[in-house]
Amino acid sequence: MTPRLTALLCLGLSVGLRTPVQPGTLPKPTIWAEPGSVIPWGSPVTIWCQGTPGAQGFRLNKQGSSAFWDAQSPLEPEDKGKFSIPHMTQSDAGRYHCYYFSPTAWSEHSDPLELVVTGAHSKPTLSALPSPVVTSGGNVTLQCGSWQGLDRFILTREGEPNSSWTLDTQRRPDGQARALLPVGPVTPSHRWTFRCHGFYRNTPQVWSAPSDPLELLVPGVSGKPSILTPQGPVVASGQSLTLQCRSDVGYDRFALSQEGGQALPQRPGRQPHAGLSQADFPLGPVTSTHGGRYRCYGGHNLSSEWSAPSDPLDILVAGRFPDTPSLSVQPGPVVASGENVTLLCQSGSTRETFLLSKEGAAQPPLRLRSKYRGRHFQAEFSLSPVTSAHSGTYRCYSSLSSNPYLLSHASAPLELAVSGGSEVGVLPPTDPGPQTGLKRYLNVLIGASVAFVLLLLVLLVLLVRHRGQSRRRKSGAADPEPKDRGLQSSSCPDAAAAQDQALYAAVKDTQPEEGVQLDHPQNRQDADPQEGMYAQVNHSRSRLRRGVATSPSSLSGRLLDTKDRQVEEDGQRDSQAAASEAPQDVTYAQLNHSTLRRETAPAAPQSGEPPEEPSLYASLAVR
Repeated sequence: MTPRLTALLCLGLSVGLRTPVQPGTLPKPTIWAEPGSVIPWGSPVTIWCQGTPGAQGFRLNKQGSSAFWDAQSPLEPEDKGKFSIPHMTQSDAGRYHCYYFSPTAWSEHSDPLELVVTGAHSKPTLSALPSPVVTSGGNVTLQCGSWQGLDRFILTREGEPNSSWTLDTQRRPDGQARALLPVGPVTPSHRWTFRCHGFYRNTPQVWSAPSDPLELLVPGVSGKPSILTPQGPVVASGQSLTLQCRSDVGYDRFALSQEGGQALPQRPGRQPHAGLSQADFPLGPVTSTHGGRYRCYGGHNLSSEWSAPSDPLDILVAGRFPDTPSLSVQPGPVVASGENVTLLCQSGSTRETFLLSKEGAAQPPLRLRSKYRGRHFQAEFSLSPVTSAHSGTYRCYSSLSSNPYLLSHASAPLELAVSGGSEVGVLPPTDPGPQTGLKRYLNVLIGASVAFVLLLLVLLVLLVRHRGQSRRRKSGAADPEPKDRGLQSSSCPDAAAAQDQALYAAVKDTQPEEGVQLDHPQNRQDADPQEGMYAQVNHSRSRLRRGVATSPSSLSGRLLDTKDRQVEEDGQRDSQAAASEAPQDVTYAQLNHSTLRRETAPAAPQSGEPPEEPSLYASLAVR
């Protein structure tokens, strides 16, 4: 650069000798840099100087140096000069002025231009205390820090050209240099994104690389996303870990927050399928710093507002303590459904808490305070009563209350088998997870739907049965009662078998105290094997009994034998009925697969006695 500056200097002197002018009689020009005044190391930059029309030349000089740059050929309309730096370095950083001249005068010097180069030192850290997540209207403290012993920090706010703060550093006992800046009140109407640079006092235009951007997040009220990890809530030290934020709102970006942490990484949202946006946050090999409680937020690119926070997710890092607890089960690893089971976790080291995890379970591990018994620290996890949902592989860990997210090595796996039962679910006794309410709602909805379908089927069966009974009653009412059809001949059993009629018997009784019984116990042994119905008509009880019906031929014979004995009784009943004006009682009995007919007994032989009144008897024609 020295030869270049020297050549420009000689050129400037020759111009000055040939052109006698009066300095300071023209208005001062305007100076600026493109793409800006803060340039990364090695990037190009262009400095512009603009004066009045008719200027013949422009000059640029750097404060603290006798060298200058000269632009002899002004650009049209001959009021601007261009100065290019192809690769910005530390020697190019500094304060610049420009001026121009006409054939008769020189202009005043322009205002200074601070040209800064970044990347000369390692980038500092930028954090927010107590957290980058700030409630609307709240205040927060920004902290810049570096281990390189920088003297000052420059804090800038993106999107606000005039928002920058120069902060003096403070030395901590551990050697770190830091600076604090209170910011607030913070509102969701603007984006609050900051960067931090550091520099030394003697080279104020030579900055460090910029810190990672820090955006203050103000939670809103829009739909909260969900957060999960495919690896499960317990991960081993050194294992890879990825956290996933998901939402059906369709957010363009997601932010991940760790409780007590300073970082707030962001990832653009992608759509694995329609209606779902998702962002993955790979956290690399797990260390002790990854243990903690995480939440995520969703946002849109064109808005400064963020969603409500997701439900928390605890990440537990195993293998951070040297001890390995033991895990046993009582009464045994194979139990029946409904039994009481106790899982005992023990450790010889001093541990305050024990955790029990089930392989593949979505819920966080169970936690219990330890108890000192028999020279061991232990905790008893009771699963009572067990169901098939408790079957699985279990492990236990120990931890300290000072850092509950760091665990010991895992115990040897224990397989628990529960026989019987049909319950389906995951192991509770733990607080319900963020999805448990939805699962319970779905179970209740499914149960109600099944009950409704069963009720509908029952009502349908009852309706069909009712219609069938109505049709049978109508068909029975349409069949008129046969009267005085005479005694059916028993010599035609085939014709009788073809009949499928309903039996209606009308018996007129004139003596309510007595009845007519059709069937005799002594004749049942001679009865036909085919079963039927016989009727006992009794006005004192009027009931039907089920028994064994006799064949039509034997029944007719027995009825004729007993007809003579009943003649006298019929006469007495007729005379009593004539004396009394009581209404007659009629009993109807319907017997399936039978036909009852009414017949008048033949007249008695003439023996000088008064003629007997005709009696009624019934014959059964069995199918």
